[in-house]
Amino acid sequence: MNRAASITPQAWAGLAALGSALLLGGAFVFQSLGYAPCPMCIWQRYPHAVAIGIGALVLLRPGPILPALGALAALTTGAIGVFHTGVERGWWEGPSTCSSQPIDGLSAEELLDQIMAAPLVRCDEVAWQLAGLSMASWNAILSFGLVALWITALRQSHRTN
Repeated sequence: MNRAASITPQAWAGLAALGSALLLGGAFVFQSLGYAPCPMCIWQRYPHAVAIGIGALVLLRPGPILPALGALAALTTGAIGVFHTGVERGWWEGPSTCSSQPIDGLSAEELLDQIMAAPLVRCDEVAWQLAGLSMASWNAILSFGLVALWITALRQSHRTN
């Protein structure tokens, strides 16, 4: 029997939930250091909070449904991170509520209106990066790793039931 197979589904789910807690905690640390989050950064936090709650529930109610929901939560924050990365890199446009808009053909008054309506923290600008990857990129990569942990919990729960 391999070592991974001897780890309980609850332990795998707990590890995944801990990963979400660490990512969420890291986001709050960056915020406390003066890196204000944009709206899309905030969107990435909600699924982590859900995954943490699911991880706690798995301890009370083992079974395959909660790990599947945990995987979905981690997949959701990872997907938002990929979308946010694309906005930051200019691969596609982001929501008009947090990205700059084209200025071609605007009158001076329309340009001023656009400037005045611009969000303070924009989704299409990278505030911090490590190894060429933004916080959104790192969230996506690490969240997809958490998906793997949730799926392992799911697979183990099928073996134990």
